[in-house]
Amino acid sequence: QVQLMESGGGSVQPGGSLRLSCVASGTIFAITEMGWYRQAPGRERELVADINIQGGKYYRDFVKGRFTISRDDLRKTVYLQMMSLKPEDTAVYFCYMRAAHSSYSSYDDYWGQGAQVTVSS
Repeated sequence: QVQLMESGGGSVQPGGSLRLSCVASGTIFAITEMGWYRQAPGRERELVADINIQGGKYYRDFVKGRFTISRDDLRKTVYLQMMSLKPEDTAVYFCYMRAAHSSYSSYDDYWGQGAQVTVSS
C-alpha cells in the first residue's frame, strides 16, 4: 500500500508564500505522475499543477507564474512552491501520485489527506 503525507499548509496574508510537500511511503517500484489538486468550499476539486517522470510540468492558468511544482524521486516527494498568494487560492490542497508496487503491477493513483491553505488579511 502506498501512503502520501502532506505538510506545509497554513495561513498567510495576500502576497505571501507557502511551500507544500508530499512524501510517499510503502512499497513503490516507480512513480510516474505527481501533482496537486485543490478544493475550495462549495467547489469541485481542480487540478493545480502536475509533473511527469521526465520532469515535464503543467500548470493551470490561474497559478502560472506564481506556483512552481518540483519532484525529488530519491525522496519520493513532490513540492508546490506557492508565491504571490491570493484570497482565491484558499482551499484544501491534495497531492497525488501515480505509482506501481512492482514491475508487474499496474499503476494506480494515490492521494494525500489534504492540507489547508488560507489566504486572508
